[in-house]
Amino acid sequence: MKHCYLLLFFLLITIYHLPAQHIYTWNTQSHHAGESMPCGGGDIGLNAWVENGDILFYLSRSGTFDENNAMLKLGRIRLQFPFSNKHFKQELRLEEGGIRISTESMQVNLWVDVFNPLVHVEIKSTTPVSIKAAYESWRYEDHLVKDAREFRTNSYKKQPSFNVKTFKDSISFKEEQVLFWHRNKGEDVFDYTVHREGMDSVKEQLYNPIKNNTFGGAMYGAGMLPAGTDSGIYADTKYQAWVLQSRKAVKTQHITIALHVGQTASLNEWTNGLNALTKLTSNKQRTQQWWKQFFERSYISINSKDTVVKAISRNYELFRYMLGCNAYGKWPTKFNGGLFTFDPRYVDEKSPYSPDFRLWGGGTMTAQNQRLVYFPMLKSGDIDMMRSQFDFYMRAWKNAELRSKVYWKHNGACFTEQLENFGLPNIMEYGPDRPAGTDPGVEYNAWLEYQWETVFEFCLMMLETERYGGKDISEYLPFIESCLTFYDEHYRQLAARRSARTLDSAGHYILYPTSSAETFKVTYNSTTVISALKVITERMLELPLDTAQRRRIAGIQQKIPPIPLRQIDGHTVLAPAETWARVQNTETPQLYPVFPWGIYGVGKPGLDTALNTWKYDPHAVKYRSHVGWRQYSIFAARLGLTADAAALTAEKFKDGPHRFPAFWGPAFDWTPDHNWGGSAMIGLQEMLMQVDGRKIYLLPAWPDNWNVSFKLHAPYNTFVEGVVKDGKIETLQVTPASRRQDVIIKP
Repeated sequence: MKHCYLLLFFLLITIYHLPAQHIYTWNTQSHHAGESMPCGGGDIGLNAWVENGDILFYLSRSGTFDENNAMLKLGRIRLQFPFSNKHFKQELRLEEGGIRISTESMQVNLWVDVFNPLVHVEIKSTTPVSIKAAYESWRYEDHLVKDAREFRTNSYKKQPSFNVKTFKDSISFKEEQVLFWHRNKGEDVFDYTVHREGMDSVKEQLYNPIKNNTFGGAMYGAGMLPAGTDSGIYADTKYQAWVLQSRKAVKTQHITIALHVGQTASLNEWTNGLNALTKLTSNKQRTQQWWKQFFERSYISINSKDTVVKAISRNYELFRYMLGCNAYGKWPTKFNGGLFTFDPRYVDEKSPYSPDFRLWGGGTMTAQNQRLVYFPMLKSGDIDMMRSQFDFYMRAWKNAELRSKVYWKHNGACFTEQLENFGLPNIMEYGPDRPAGTDPGVEYNAWLEYQWETVFEFCLMMLETERYGGKDISEYLPFIESCLTFYDEHYRQLAARRSARTLDSAGHYILYPTSSAETFKVTYNSTTVISALKVITERMLELPLDTAQRRRIAGIQQKIPPIPLRQIDGHTVLAPAETWARVQNTETPQLYPVFPWGIYGVGKPGLDTALNTWKYDPHAVKYRSHVGWRQYSIFAARLGLTADAAALTAEKFKDGPHRFPAFWGPAFDWTPDHNWGGSAMIGLQEMLMQVDGRKIYLLPAWPDNWNVSFKLHAPYNTFVEGVVKDGKIETLQVTPASRRQDVIIKP
């Protein structure tokens, strides 16, 4: 009997440690696509909803960049059959990774194979029913982009001197399938950008992801036959439909949509790739196991009767699921909607465009926003998902180095903000109509000029994957060094043009002109640049570099100026730079030494200086909020300001304006706002656990009345899991056990 009680005790403890087994449920149908639910896997995202008895879902996949570098959807599916609304449920079953739609007489399971680009629809009915599956497309004809706002969905951003079209797809019945595809052809925005940015001399050396990019798929199902075409209007957009219908009434039906994206030399080569996909058989159990381990490897589950606090851990988990849907994409999850955008009129009525629309482009990656999508993956143990973002930079690396060679005749990779997926600045942000004599390597743009340091945040993430997960990062080290080399050679060159001396009297770089984020412009010794150079060189020198590489990086390190400080009302605070010409935006770069750079914070020297900046800097105080990419919840957590961190985090995680609560935005960007969700995740993680070298700080900014069970990852292949009740840790497990000595718990 004693052994039975012990077994029961340990079983209860084990159950208490497990993450919440969430099934997110709706009990009524939706009114439109703006009330859709996300579903996905691998690198495919679906928006699914039930409207007037029809089951609909959009198809998205990583890498669907057209001639204009818009990220196009792959179409919409509509399922029709006799539908009873009695006992209706639509469930997002997180640990299975799919959606289940059920009534008293039927069940539909919608899921995506994590390991193969296949979408599955499984239909079961208690009585035989006739089933229609329609592939709907609004790209059945060329579309002339005319409205100024609509240009924001592609890389032109505004009307150039010629017409811009979204070219039609090819769609047809092929035997018992619906086949659809889009293949890029002719002159495209890559050609236009290269020419207008003066890079024609190296064009043949430049990486080009747009040429011959081909994407599409096939829909098919056993016993499903072509049943003609249809047409209609959904939201603001006309569409045509290609319909498959079951040969006879059935109780079960399995429909598959294979999606293929590839840059192929010929259409025939792409078609062969698609045909190979249609012959694959998915292992549903393997996909479900992937999602199960995904949610077991990390979680934050807050137990509270307060609905606002309860929403924090629920929405944390729902958003993490959305990130998991692009775990293995060739391209990173876009900050401005990811794989889950929908008809734009349900975001903003002033945008009556097709479902392809999103603000801030499709192939344009904005580093200041993208970073917030990927930083939380370190503590959630999802470093395998960070490869997509790293590969983005690795593919563009050579192009960034060629910019330096062409414009300034020196070495090093120069990455800008508003960066195209081929590594050059967005052409409209670059400024195609520039005054004569301007530096051709600088974006002629009040917000973006001289902002080259954001790449270092991704360098930091690369370095962190080695520390967190023991990853071999040797492939990234030359890339990181190239980014450092740019600053070394570029700013010594600029100084040499102005003076006989290339360093200041203390032997430091003269970092002018620079930028402190998008906010403090034309700066001297930008704090964001100095912080980045300081941390990246320190971290590089901790690695086993060869002698020559160590000498080069140490040489850069010794030339880095100190972080600028200033006085406000008698208080020493962090300054955004030594000097600046103007304030352009509303970021708070003077607190970037707190996050992302971790130079100041809990348990570190100079905490009072960082706290003074939070309290007294008028810019930091004026723009303090939770909206969009603002990272004040992160700053507060890293400064140990529990009440501020809790309040801002609660606001961050409040349900968004759409039916699915983790569809935030549009804020400054678009919906779903992934940099809103990412910054919220980081803030919550930092409230619970912070790290500094080998030190692990638990509960540095955690409210006593937030009871929580958690599992988070820390550097050196460590994970920490436990239960906190009334501000005290009831159970704690650190793996490996030797790391328990490095844990510091807030008293």
